[in-house]
Amino acid sequence: MGSSRRELLQWVSWLGSSWLLERATTAPAAALAPPLDACRPVGDPLLALQQGNARFAAAWQQAATQHEPGQRMAVLQQVLGEHCQVDPMALAAAQHPWAAVLTCADSRIPLEWIFCVGAGELFGVRSAGNTAFDAGVASLEYAVEQLGVPLILVMGHSGCGAVRAALSDQPLSPLQEQLVAPIRACLQPGDDLSRAVRRNACSTAQQLTAGSDLLRQAQASGRVQIASGCFDLATGRMELL
Repeated sequence: MGSSRRELLQWVSWLGSSWLLERATTAPAAALAPPLDACRPVGDPLLALQQGNARFAAAWQQAATQHEPGQRMAVLQQVLGEHCQVDPMALAAAQHPWAAVLTCADSRIPLEWIFCVGAGELFGVRSAGNTAFDAGVASLEYAVEQLGVPLILVMGHSGCGAVRAALSDQPLSPLQEQLVAPIRACLQPGDDLSRAVRRNACSTAQQLTAGSDLLRQAQASGRVQIASGCFDLATGRMELL
């Protein structure tokens, strides 16, 4: 009897979830807009990213004072818990992010964490060295043209391995050479790693419009803002460049 009751409850739960998902996926776009924008900031999206990052950076530095992994996570979760989350059923049907971030593939850069946002708010594009690679630029075109993203942030980070490889004369595989080629092209004699990271982020931001008519026209018309920044792994702070 207990087993049958448990199976019945599981079936009812599955049926309810399926109905909600079907309802969300068949809802008109106008009906989805309010739930998708539930966590959307009012005003300047770049300022919203900065404010979210300031909260994260404070928690990140506080977490560094804790000796146990669970304590560190508790500190971070407290800050993240202050933010809202878009309805998962709405996200199953569509997305309406309010910023796009082109950044490095580095595992130490969890975008939703460092900007204190939830799923569905940021459109992330990643590649080692955060370069303006073709698939990445095309993805950003999609974000601007189809999703209406008003901001693109190109974000480098301290200690970037791809930029370090570009500064080095150590041999790389053919594909890795292709990866670091645009980084090397923007460097100046005497650049150390910190300056090279910043120069690369700024160069990538410029290349987005140089290599895409769509992004160039969107920026010229004011439909999208393109900015560059650098994330410091130690402090958790994102500095605008």
